[in-house]
Amino acid sequence: MRINRLLIISALCLASAFAQQKTQIVMLGTGNPNTDPERSGPATAIVVNGASYLVDCGPGVVRRASAAAKKYKMPALESANLKTVFITHLHSDHTLGLPDLIFSPWVLGRAEPLKVYGPPGVKAMTEHVEAAWAEDIRIRTTGGEPSNKTGYAVDAHEVAAGTIYKDTNVTVTAFNVKHGAWNEGGIERAVGYIFQTADRKIVISGDTAPTEAIAKACNGCDLLIHEVYSQAGFALRPPEWKAYHSRFHTSSGELAKIATDAKPGLLVLYHVGFWGQTEDSVIAELKQSYSGKVVSAHDLDIY
Repeated sequence: MRINRLLIISALCLASAFAQQKTQIVMLGTGNPNTDPERSGPATAIVVNGASYLVDCGPGVVRRASAAAKKYKMPALESANLKTVFITHLHSDHTLGLPDLIFSPWVLGRAEPLKVYGPPGVKAMTEHVEAAWAEDIRIRTTGGEPSNKTGYAVDAHEVAAGTIYKDTNVTVTAFNVKHGAWNEGGIERAVGYIFQTADRKIVISGDTAPTEAIAKACNGCDLLIHEVYSQAGFALRPPEWKAYHSRFHTSSGELAKIATDAKPGLLVLYHVGFWGQTEDSVIAELKQSYSGKVVSAHDLDIY
């Protein structure tokens, strides 16, 4: 009887350890600049071993993280535990949540500076955010309010292609993508990210026009999280917007080719340009020439 109990306890401990190691991806925000109340600005959380790593911080990121923490009983996404973010590029729809991510978790107890990784320009952005809220910082640190004097600070790192971050949970590699004017002037200012954990490889495109770099980065990855726009919707757009989207973003047909070459276990669509089309119709466009598994993500979906 004692041996059986020990076997059961050992099995439970092994199951618990496996559960802790399993990497989970939470789509905090799946939207774009359109003010869809069902889709917050772009933000994705990679959660492993009780730690969270965010990619982009669109509007609503902290509250979406709090909602995910409650829904999935995931302490890593509680406000005070939001400590690291990787930014793909500096468009406002991907960064308007940065002041929220800097200050709200600090007010709610985070004592560590926020670590921010992103392309050139991210240091200036964080410095200007801190300057804009200088009065808030002064009052909260000297005006008698309960606070710490470290959690509002930012540890910003400007990245180039290559391995940019590594700890016991994850290795993060940046790679250049094509996002129109963000890549002009000889400086690459738009990147995608590869997250390699013990059990999963995740690739996040950020905003990009078609590029072979995506398939090369994925190369059979577990999840490819990629932006896309509807070809049918594109046909209805004004000429100036057609010129913009064809240069800065990826159509469903173009993504079908990328995904066919990349061979992800699952293709996850986000930052979708629907323009009057539906999720099913966009997936149908992809399925015309892509045979792999594909889903259209919603806020708070988990993979």
